[in-house]
Amino acid sequence: MITYNAEDVKLPKIRKRDTTSWIKAVAAMHDRKVGEIGYMFVSDEKILEVNNQYLGHDYYTDIITFDYCEGDILNGDIVISLDTVRTNAEKFGKTYEDELNRVIIHGVLHLCGINDKGPGEREIMEDNENKALALLEK
Repeated sequence: MITYNAEDVKLPKIRKRDTTSWIKAVAAMHDRKVGEIGYMFVSDEKILEVNNQYLGHDYYTDIITFDYCEGDILNGDIVISLDTVRTNAEKFGKTYEDELNRVIIHGVLHLCGINDKGPGEREIMEDNENKALALLEK
């Protein structure tokens, strides 16, 4: 089950049923099944608070993924700053909707075991994001 909630921001206009189907399709591409994934959409201030409290990081970010996966079942909480999504969309010349979809699936890819911090990992993550986003265009 996938849930979508917001705290201190308005829930973004996403088609929940279509987004959930898309997330399940991406999980299946990685031989995983969706268990319980909770999305929480927040402001920059809230994600900074979460980053400080749970990770000891004192900076803003677009997404934080808490991984509770068991075997091939994806379970986790994904916190997304809509403020940073909007800023990044402008910075990278993307639409807000495209950037939001990229970040939504980025968290799922983390739950699938794909990282983006080490050498060469960013390119692997981007390639997987692009493959996932291509499913939306079909």
